[in-house]
Amino acid sequence: MSIGLRIDVDTFRGTRDGVPRLLSILERRGVRATWFMTLGPDNMGRHALRMLKPSFAWKMLRSGAPSLYGWDIVFRGTLGPGPVISARLKEALLLPDRAGHEVALHAWDHHRWQLGAERLDDAALNEELARAKRAFAEVYGREPHACAAPGWRCDDRVLALPASQSFRWRSDARGPAVPFLPHVAALGRTLQQPQVPVDLPTYDEGVGRGAGADERWNDAVLARLADGAPHVLTIHAESEGGAKSALFERFLDRALAAGHSFEPLGDWLARQPAPGEGRVIRGAIPGREGWLCTRA
Repeated sequence: MSIGLRIDVDTFRGTRDGVPRLLSILERRGVRATWFMTLGPDNMGRHALRMLKPSFAWKMLRSGAPSLYGWDIVFRGTLGPGPVISARLKEALLLPDRAGHEVALHAWDHHRWQLGAERLDDAALNEELARAKRAFAEVYGREPHACAAPGWRCDDRVLALPASQSFRWRSDARGPAVPFLPHVAALGRTLQQPQVPVDLPTYDEGVGRGAGADERWNDAVLARLADGAPHVLTIHAESEGGAKSALFERFLDRALAAGHSFEPLGDWLARQPAPGEGRVIRGAIPGREGWLCTRA
């Protein structure tokens, strides 16, 4: 069974350190993926303010966030504007593209979108996306063909934005890995822009605590893959390309030995049955704080 493999690159450190490390891990195994890139300022340290919310604080403690992501990420952008990734790390951003992987758009300011998209008016939200597209074009010399909203924070309003209409497909939804064409009431039509949902949990959503938690995590994901259904997996340059890189290597080796294969989402999508119509709504999943995009 082939699994769609998605890599989210959210931060300066993830771009600088996680991208080359993950690229090396994948190249040694002949695996290709889709990389969703963040281009603008890294203000992810401002998430520290969310520690005042018990649900978010528990998630950070459960996943061991400071050791997982590093203290430079935890406090990035708290004392001033964070560094602009596309201005400082263009060569790192280009590495997957030059190696023949699929590269698509994630965000301009990941933190601003994930925490504040619903508070921005339509014009500001559209400009946030348009600015990310312009930065992508400056780095890669082409318009992005696909997009994934940060933190899966997407709804009908996002899909109706003028800046969103040029993408060939998007990966904003969580739920069964069955592509669908979203009907957008605000536009009065069904977009011919398939959604590629992510069904498998991310490390920070599902890992437990205590001795052996990491290996139990690998066991749980591999058990999910054994059902023969289509699957899409998201990993992060900051975790699987950082402190959990060895864990991810063990997962890959076990999955490949079990007969699974991995491919970019664009290739995976092309092999799926023709998508039917669906709707996106705000929902929730275990282990993730706040709302996210799900299929109705």
